[in-house]
Amino acid sequence: MDTQQAGAQRKHKRNLRMLGKLAVVAVLMFGFGYSLVPLYKKICEITGINVLAVQETVDVKPVNTQVDSSRTITVEFDANASGPWRFRPAVASLQVHPGEMAQVVYEVVNTQDRAMDAQAIPSYAPAEAAQYFRKMECFCFKQQTLAPKEARQMPVSFYIDPALPKNVTTITLSYTFFEVGLKGKSS
Repeated sequence: MDTQQAGAQRKHKRNLRMLGKLAVVAVLMFGFGYSLVPLYKKICEITGINVLAVQETVDVKPVNTQVDSSRTITVEFDANASGPWRFRPAVASLQVHPGEMAQVVYEVVNTQDRAMDAQAIPSYAPAEAAQYFRKMECFCFKQQTLAPKEARQMPVSFYIDPALPKNVTTITLSYTFFEVGLKGKSS
C-alpha cells in the first residue's frame, strides 16, 4: 500500500502542478484578450486601416468639397401675404457660399378666429437664379393648416448650386402666402 500511497501522492502533485499551469495560462489569456482592444485601436490608428478607430481618437470634421468659399452670395428674403395674417422672414438676408447649406425661418401668424389652409409660392430674382436655388426643406412643398390665432415658424433649408453664373451676387427669395380652398367656406 505504500507504493499505492506514493503513487497517489505523485499523481496528486502532478495534478496540482497541471492546475497551476492551467491557471497561469487562463490568466495570461484573459490579460491578452483584455489588452487587444487598446492594442487594436493603436495598430489601426498607426496604419490607418480602420476609420472608426481614427474618428474616436481624433476629432475629424468633414469638409464639404462642393462649397465654393471664394464666392459669397447675398440671399435676400421677402414675404407677401394675401389674407388676414402676418407673414415675414426672421432675417432680411444671409451671406452664403455656393454649395453651403443654409437655413432661414419664416414666421406666420393666423390673426383670424377660424382655421385656414394656406400655401406659399416662391419666386426668385433674378429669374435665372431659380434653377440654381436648391431647397432641401420648405414649407412651400405642401399646404399649411393654421389653427385660429396660431403662430408658426417655418424653416427653409437650401443651398445655391456652385454652377450659378459668376455675375449673380444677390438672389432674392420671395414667397407669396395665400389662403387656398376658400370656396364654399363661411367666414
